[in-house]
Amino acid sequence: MLKKLFGKAKKEPVQMPAADGKDILTAYANGEVVSLSEVPDPTFSEKMMGDGIAIKPDEGAIYAPVHAEVIQMSDSMKHAVGLKTVNGVEILIHIGLETVAMKGEGFKQLVKEGENVAKGEKLIEFDLDLVNEKAESTITPLVITNADDSVSSMEKHEGQQGVSGETVILEITAK
Repeated sequence: MLKKLFGKAKKEPVQMPAADGKDILTAYANGEVVSLSEVPDPTFSEKMMGDGIAIKPDEGAIYAPVHAEVIQMSDSMKHAVGLKTVNGVEILIHIGLETVAMKGEGFKQLVKEGENVAKGEKLIEFDLDLVNEKAESTITPLVITNADDSVSSMEKHEGQQGVSGETVILEITAK
């Protein structure tokens, strides 16, 4: 009872769906969904880390685009999260550009490595104004880091306003 009063109630475990070979990713932030080629950093725009999509966020929150396991969450930097879907697709969401220099300032992690998260669950909160002030850009890419090994096909839905947890942005068929 005291845990409920003080907000320390334990999170209910997320039931992961069965692997079916298809991952439908929804917007991981509210904002404009754009091509990865619009990211003003060659690491992302030239797909050096993998193919994907980007969002120009309207607010400071990142949500799980799909049911997944959190496989990477840097305690010191807090500006990126790595996820792995039940089909083995590995996803990196990187908030803004040159945000590593902020050393976690303005970012709040809401999940930990090893946790399973549900599609639409909030993963990170951040101060959008602070990122806009201190980083090169607020554009937030999502890349599939193991596409060569795990992705058979990927259909992107760019050029739309994304609503986190609702708007489909990527349809991935796993190998």
